[in-house]
Amino acid sequence: MIKLQTPTPSATVPLFRIGLIMGGVSGALGVALSALAAHVDTTGLLATAADMLMFHAPAFLALAALAQVRRVPLLPLALALIGIGLMLFCGDLASRALRDARLFPMAAPTGGMLLIVGWAATALSAVLVRPRLTE
Repeated sequence: MIKLQTPTPSATVPLFRIGLIMGGVSGALGVALSALAAHVDTTGLLATAADMLMFHAPAFLALAALAQVRRVPLLPLALALIGIGLMLFCGDLASRALRDARLFPMAAPTGGMLLIVGWAATALSAVLVRPRLTE
């Protein structure tokens, strides 16, 4: 018979750690870019990048917590898409503000599209959420 229950405290799901790292890095970079935006940037692009990072930091933490208590097959893909999307979008905005050069052509729009697809994958995962099974 299979028992349904949440993992024991010692059974940390790897995606939990990844989500915590992504949330922490996103939050830290968001604060750093906010400071740069206040003191260095004249374009307003750093403030936009900082906002995007700060908006996503708690979302990463929430998705990490979800990964710990439920099996969500699309969550690794969603986290990867959102993370890569943020890197491209925010990286391109920061590059334009600080270096007056793009990362590469279409970096910000590509990043934005990856963010949208990542959040769509998160929404679609609602259909696939299952209890985490213990052995």
